[in-house]
Amino acid sequence: MANTRRRIAAFAPLLLAQHAVAGLYPGMSNLNHTCSLVDPVLSCSAGASDPSAVDTCCTETFGGLVLATQFWNTYTGFESQGQVLPKDAWTLHGLWPDFCNGSYTQYCDLTRQGTPVPAWAGPDIGTFLEPLGKLDLLAWMKKHWVAQPGWLNGDFWGHEFSKHATCYSTFDVECYGPAYRQHEEVADFFETAAAFHRALPTWSWLEASGVRPSNATTFSLGDFTRPLTQGFGAIPYVGCSGPKYNATEAGKGSTDAGYTVINEIWYYYHVYGRVQRQQGLAVDANITGGRVTNCAQAPGALHYYERTAGSEI
Repeated sequence: MANTRRRIAAFAPLLLAQHAVAGLYPGMSNLNHTCSLVDPVLSCSAGASDPSAVDTCCTETFGGLVLATQFWNTYTGFESQGQVLPKDAWTLHGLWPDFCNGSYTQYCDLTRQGTPVPAWAGPDIGTFLEPLGKLDLLAWMKKHWVAQPGWLNGDFWGHEFSKHATCYSTFDVECYGPAYRQHEEVADFFETAAAFHRALPTWSWLEASGVRPSNATTFSLGDFTRPLTQGFGAIPYVGCSGPKYNATEAGKGSTDAGYTVINEIWYYYHVYGRVQRQQGLAVDANITGGRVTNCAQAPGALHYYERTAGSEI
């Protein structure tokens, strides 16, 4: 996908220098984070603006603008190994923590990655779930959290955890107390990402408005933004890849340089208390002044392609 989020990876070591410690806030105790006794504070509100004034394990004070992101891919590249896409459903990309002003960092705790930035090259992170008894979660992830083409699922899950989960204050290891079990926060992050995804039925919202994947029909941006905004309750970011419209035959001579292949949706939230509470307040994708799409806006400029034969079940 053509966006700047992925191109920042080369600069990750510079961003990480101040965070390559056990948690986001050095010196934090692992005691007394009893979030059930704390009234949930909305991230990015005045009450969450000072990390020293709240328990950062119980209020998201670091990555307070949360993005639940979804893919539409047409194949995986590993169909022969059983890595396929779920029928009639978009897949989970990740749960990303932006700063409240819309900027962001990544790879905030190298001690929980164990390999150099940016690639995850450790064991299949799915194996972290088995000792914790999370076999149902693992089965769900294999079906719904499917990697981009060319990635194996386990590698992609590890990438998403090390790049994004380590940049939430509420997933710091210290938050889990002295009885912490190894990789407990990994399972917690995956469960939380899955819960947000399950509450966002992108396929169903689009299908209800008559928008289904097609290799013969083209669509306009409003065909996506209208039903998704109605379903979500706020404006999502609609992402595209593929050629720019003015580089296609249909767009020849146009000034519209937006991309033409629908492939991603980002839903934005502020969250109440711990991200793990799974209670978000939907907010517009341009709440910080950014764009709500990189797609072409000319009528009929967009493709929403069908899945490749044999790539979904």
